[in-house]
Amino acid sequence: MTNSKLEVLTPQNCQIIFIDQQPQMAFGVQSIDRQVLKNNVVGLAKAAKVFNIPTTITTVETESFSGNTFPELLDVFPEHDLLERTSMNSWDDQKVRDALAKNGQKKVVVSGLWTEVCNNTFALCAMLEGGYEIYMVADASGGTSKEAHDYAMQRMIQAGVIPVTWQQVLLEWQRDWAHKETYNAVMDIVKEHSGAYGMGVDYAYTMVHKAPARAKGAHRTLAPVPANK
Repeated sequence: MTNSKLEVLTPQNCQIIFIDQQPQMAFGVQSIDRQVLKNNVVGLAKAAKVFNIPTTITTVETESFSGNTFPELLDVFPEHDLLERTSMNSWDDQKVRDALAKNGQKKVVVSGLWTEVCNNTFALCAMLEGGYEIYMVADASGGTSKEAHDYAMQRMIQAGVIPVTWQQVLLEWQRDWAHKETYNAVMDIVKEHSGAYGMGVDYAYTMVHKAPARAKGAHRTLAPVPANK
């Protein structure tokens, strides 16, 4: 029998869901720096947009507790429907189940808050009741403590969830640098969201390949002028 978990992620075989990427949920995150978390979530969202990955965005108690979804995430998907819930478990909402079914892919990439609650319950139920494969983006998700995140990840892994990171997903979707139709867009994401890797790309482009600097607008460089001793 073929083991579908040995298949790499491709733009054709998966979908993605963002769960409760909202400020009040982020306030409680202690497992990862929250600015790093947002950077990773937005980078992952931009990757999904580049590769036309079917995307679901679900929220919980927006008006009464959690606040509005990160605007940087919403800006990647303008006019995208937000699936509001009351349950901590996205699987409990029929809209979410319908969206996943409509998207049609059994591999579901997950980025959400909190790892030990909303991600964990969704993952277990979606696998048990929906027959989905779950790819949990560990660094685009966060828990209320490092232990809460880590042990939730361990519990899900033991149940069959596959742990991934956001940049791993991006590059797995790209797979081959000869895929020029997405190359430039992927490099744009890397330069903006991939930290040292992105800095290295900027350096290589400008210093090795002599491309113009990425900064917008004109910036003069004034020559050194030794001060009088």
